[in-house]
Amino acid sequence: MRLNVIEQRKLWWSVSAIALVIGLLAMAISWTQIGAPLRPSLDFAGGTRLQLERDCTIPNACDDPIDPGTVRDILADRGLGNSSSIQVLGEDKQALSIRTSTLDVDERTQLVDSLEAQLGTFDPEKNQIDTVGPTIGRQLFAKGLLALVVSFAGIILYLSFRFQFDYALFAIVALFHDVGIALGVFSILGLTLGVEVDSLFIVALLTIIGFSVNDTVVIYDRIRETTKREGVTHSIDYIVDESVNQSLSRSINTSLTTMLSLVAIFLFGGETLKYFALALIIGFSAGAYSSIFIASTLLAWWRERQESKIPVPADGPPELVDSEPESKDI
Repeated sequence: MRLNVIEQRKLWWSVSAIALVIGLLAMAISWTQIGAPLRPSLDFAGGTRLQLERDCTIPNACDDPIDPGTVRDILADRGLGNSSSIQVLGEDKQALSIRTSTLDVDERTQLVDSLEAQLGTFDPEKNQIDTVGPTIGRQLFAKGLLALVVSFAGIILYLSFRFQFDYALFAIVALFHDVGIALGVFSILGLTLGVEVDSLFIVALLTIIGFSVNDTVVIYDRIRETTKREGVTHSIDYIVDESVNQSLSRSINTSLTTMLSLVAIFLFGGETLKYFALALIIGFSAGAYSSIFIASTLLAWWRERQESKIPVPADGPPELVDSEPESKDI
C-alpha cells in the first residue's frame, strides 16, 4: 500500500480541522453548562464522593434497579440537591455513585443511612467514600497543567537540537492536535454520558504526548536521511512521500499492537482504568494519524514556502564515474 500523502494533504487537514472544531464546540457548550470545558472529577473540583453497592446476598435486595429519582429526592431532603451529581452503575444497576459538596463524617453517615432506608442495605466491603478539599483539587489541576507545559517545552528543545526548529514547531502542532482530539472526545462524553476527567486523565495526556512525538521523530528521522541522500535531485514533496511510505508499516504495526493491550484494559480493567484506557486509545490513534498526515505534510508545505529545496544544476545531476580502469587488449 502506497499513500499519496502530499497530494491529498488538504483532505487530511480538513478531517483534522472538522474533528477539532467539533471538540471545541463541545467544550464551549460544556463551559456554558457546568463552567468547565470538561466535566471535572472529585480530584479537581473537590467534595465528597460516595460509591455504594447493594448487598445482593440478602434475599430480594437486588430485584429492582436503583431509581435515580429516589436518590435525588433523598439528596434534596438533605439540602444537597443542587450541589450533587448521581450515576447508577453496573449492568444490573445495583451500584450508585454520588458526588456532592464536602461532607463531614456525621453527614456522610446520615446520608448513607437515609439511602439504605429507601434503597436497601449496601455491601460495606464494596462501599468507597472519598473526600478531597477544593484547595487540593486546584493544586492537582495546576500541577497537571505545569507538567503538560514542561513536556511541550522539553520536546521543542530536544527536537530543535536533534533536527531543526521547524521540525520541532510542526511536531508541537501535531501534539496539540492529538491532545485537542482527546479533550474534545471527553468533552462530548461528559455532556452525553456524564464522564468525568480525573488525575489519571492528565497522566493519559502526558503518555499520549510521549507516544505521538516518538512516532513523529521516526518519520522526521527518515525525512532527514532521505533529504541527505536525494535532496539534490528530488523535491521535498517526493522526499516526504517516500519517507512516510517507508515508515508506514512500522507506525501502523506499533500502533496496532499497543491498541490491543489498551482495548483489553478498556474491556476488562474495571471502572477505575476504563476511561484511562479510552483516553489512550483515542490519543494514540490521533497520534499515529498526526505523525503521518499532519506533521510531515506541514513540514513539506513550510519547506516549499521557504524555497529550501537545493536547486538542480542546469546540466543535470553529475554522472557517476566508473572507478575501475578500462581493460586494454594486448
